[in-house]
Amino acid sequence: MLAFLNMTNYILTILAGLLGACGVTAAAVAAHGGYGENLRTAAIFALVHAALVIALTRGTATRMGTLAAAMTLTGALLFCGDITVRSLIQQTLFPMAAPAGGFLMIGGWLMASLDAAVRLKPSQG
Repeated sequence: MLAFLNMTNYILTILAGLLGACGVTAAAVAAHGGYGENLRTAAIFALVHAALVIALTRGTATRMGTLAAAMTLTGALLFCGDITVRSLIQQTLFPMAAPAGGFLMIGGWLMASLDAAVRLKPSQG
């Protein structure tokens, strides 16, 4: 099981790096291309959530931490992807992509919090 979690975290880390690079690119396009606040919002969300995924995939792999990272990454791709597509070509990825992505990002943060609470619980003594 640990080998599977480590491989999954490896892949999630690579994808998070790509998400971060997309966030920087979207910020540059928003600043210089005149695509407005929505693209800027997508850039900020991509950068923040890429950092969370990388933080979650460092250290000892846990099922809960890996699930939190996967939920966060999937949510950020849906949310940021939908907002970016809307900003650049006035289309949507699919109906409710951004809200579904937002829900997954919230779930990822809550799961990350729960993972930390379980792993870092002070000893009773």
